[in-house]
Amino acid sequence: MSEVMQPEELKRLFCEKFGGGGEIRCFFAPGRVNLIGEHTDYNGGHVFPCALTMGNYGVGRRREDRKLRLYSVNFPQQGVVECGLDELVYEKKDGWTNYVKGVFRALEQRGCALPGGMDLLVYGNLPGGAGLSSSAALEVLAGLMARELLELPGLSMTDLALVGQQAENEFCGMHCGIMDQFASAMGQRGCAIFLDTNTLTYRHVDVHLQGVRLVLVNSRVKHSLVNSAYNERRRQCEEALADLRRVRALGALGELTEEAFGEIQDAIRDETCRRRARHAVYENQRTLRAVGALEAGDLPAFGRLLNESHVSLRDDYETSCPETDLLAELAWETPGVLGSRITGGGFGGCTVSLVEENSLALFQERVLAGYQRQTGRTAEIYVAEAGDGAREISSSFVLYSG
Repeated sequence: MSEVMQPEELKRLFCEKFGGGGEIRCFFAPGRVNLIGEHTDYNGGHVFPCALTMGNYGVGRRREDRKLRLYSVNFPQQGVVECGLDELVYEKKDGWTNYVKGVFRALEQRGCALPGGMDLLVYGNLPGGAGLSSSAALEVLAGLMARELLELPGLSMTDLALVGQQAENEFCGMHCGIMDQFASAMGQRGCAIFLDTNTLTYRHVDVHLQGVRLVLVNSRVKHSLVNSAYNERRRQCEEALADLRRVRALGALGELTEEAFGEIQDAIRDETCRRRARHAVYENQRTLRAVGALEAGDLPAFGRLLNESHVSLRDDYETSCPETDLLAELAWETPGVLGSRITGGGFGGCTVSLVEENSLALFQERVLAGYQRQTGRTAEIYVAEAGDGAREISSSFVLYSG
């Protein structure tokens, strides 16, 4: 069931927590699903994500002192968390608020003079731990609200994505690439973003797929990338790149074709690092081919590349897990499924599948039943829509409660 709420309802909740008065404004930043191009963004490659219609909503008001007061509808047990802009420190007990604090720290580090603080109420309707970038959506939301409420000049949406990435890397300790924040900031309805992460050049590609839908299946296996092997994978790719630079001038793994990698891969001394690099190179080339196939209307070829991506993430990059492997395999065995792969940082979360519309019911029945039977877990299925990026909202919107 979904509950339709008006901004006035969130404003009422805001006033209950922070008091009335002043100019209270509402904003939204979406989560994202990456169609293909996984773990290529910090390797100088290409990615192909789209913003979702689910994400984080924020209601905020400027403060004239240098204080942040933060409250989440999703984590009411934390109450209102307060901190001063001159004492922004990562505290594990502060949970979600660290992402907001990190954004304000990053803004000041970039030279933004913050004239005041903010009261902020947040509500998110992304399923927790699903790998759909709720943290990036929160960072972009906080950056956009800071820009608008505190009237910070000279910050583009790309700048806000970079601020969010800096907050995640330096304040929260997760060494992600730019993809998640960029997708949340730059999404466009009905489109995915074909982004060269080495140069930040991009274009929007229509993903209105004739007779085919994008379907997310949440394994309900939750992960915390900061405490996972994510950072280790990045370190392994950096080690591989350093070895390759001994034999070839190279800026990033994303500069290599499969053929070029094959010629010099033996320079990578550690076999595990060699497999990590192979994934980064091959995944980047898969992404280039996948976008070409999509624009040519060749959905079967696009789907096959999704399958290949999952196998590479499972075997070479080892960021899948038994539950997401099972979801992909169940999808591959279902008639009407063109392709399926794990999406996001990995170690749990969601798969994304291309499913023919007339096979949606069969897909749901087979995947849910098979997953329950083999794992004892109940998966969740969402038919995804590509939505717009972060923005201020003033009309009614839908908050999903289940």
